[in-house]
Amino acid sequence: MENRLFSNEIVFRGHPDKVCDQISNAILDAYLSKDKNSRVGVEVVGGKGVIFITGEVTSNAQVDINYITKRVLDDIGYTTEYQIIDNIGKQSLDIAQGVDTGGAGDQGMMFGYACNDTPQHLPKAQVILQEFAMWYDVIRKTVANFKPDGKAQITGRYDSDFNLISVETFLVSYNNDEEDRERTDEIITLGITGILNNHGLKAKKILINPTGKFLVGGFEGDAGLTGRKIVVDAYQGFANVGGGSLNGKDPSKVDLSGAYKAREIAVRYLKRHDLKWCEVQLSYAIGVEQPMAIYIFSDKGYIEPDKGLYEECKPKNIINDLKLLEVKYEDKAKFGHFVE
Repeated sequence: MENRLFSNEIVFRGHPDKVCDQISNAILDAYLSKDKNSRVGVEVVGGKGVIFITGEVTSNAQVDINYITKRVLDDIGYTTEYQIIDNIGKQSLDIAQGVDTGGAGDQGMMFGYACNDTPQHLPKAQVILQEFAMWYDVIRKTVANFKPDGKAQITGRYDSDFNLISVETFLVSYNNDEEDRERTDEIITLGITGILNNHGLKAKKILINPTGKFLVGGFEGDAGLTGRKIVVDAYQGFANVGGGSLNGKDPSKVDLSGAYKAREIAVRYLKRHDLKWCEVQLSYAIGVEQPMAIYIFSDKGYIEPDKGLYEECKPKNIINDLKLLEVKYEDKAKFGHFVE
C-alpha cells in the first residue's frame, strides 16, 4: 500500500464549460452589484456560434446580458461574434415563499474539505494544477500562438498516508495555432518544470497534446455548459463533491454558499484537532431554515459538531458570516472556487 497512483484534473478558463461558468457568474455579479437581494439561478450553454442563456432571476436590477456575455468572451480571448439568446425568466413564487422567511433556496448536500498538505489547506497536486492554469492564462495573453482552451492532468504516486511522492505523468492538452509547436511545447514544458520545482517535484513523464494536434477548440470544437466542471470547481477528486453547480446561483440557493461554509468549517476543525484532513457535509431542505445534517469526518474518524453549529449554518447566517455578497463570483469561476 506504499505506492498508489491517483489522478486529478483542471481545465483552463477558455474551456467551453468554464466559459459558461464565467458568463453565469458575471451575470450573477451584475445583478448582485445593483441589488444585493437578487435571486439568481443562471445557466449557459454554448456551441457552434450560439450562446444560450436561461434560468430564473428575480431582481430590481436591470442587466445587459448581451454586453456582459461579450465582455467575458473578450476577456478570455475569444471572438464576440456569437448569437446570444436571452431566455431568462423569473423565479417561481413557490420557491420564494420559503426563501423569504429565511429558508434554503434549494435542497441538496454540499461538501467542504481541508488538508495539511499545503499552506492553502488544499492537496498539493490541486495547488500545482491551479498554479499551472493561472500561468497558462498569462502566457496565452503574451504569446500569440496560444489559444484559451485546454486542460491539464497530474497522475501522482502517493504513499499510504496519501502524501504525493512523485509526479508520474503531467498531461497537458492546449489549443494553439499549430504553427510553431516545437517552440510552444517547449514553453509548456518549462512552465511545468518551473512550477513543479517550486514544490520540490519533477515529472517523470510530460505528455503534451497526445493526439498530435489541437487546432480547433473553444465553442467550435466542443459544447459548453454551466456546472459541468463541479469536480474541478471543488477539490479535483480528492474529496466528495456536492450535487449542485457552484456557478450562477445567489447565496440563498446554498449550493455555493453552503460549499464555502463547509470549507470554512473543515479548515477550522483541521487546525483545532491537528488533523491531516477533514471533510464536512452540510445538507438542506428547500424552504427550511435549519440544516438537515452536519457531518464531520477526518483521518481521526467522526467528529461531533459543536453546539451552535446548526444555528451558524442557517442560510441567512452563512451569508452574513462569509460576506458572500462581497465575493466576485466571476473571478472565483476561472480556475475553480477554492483557489487560495
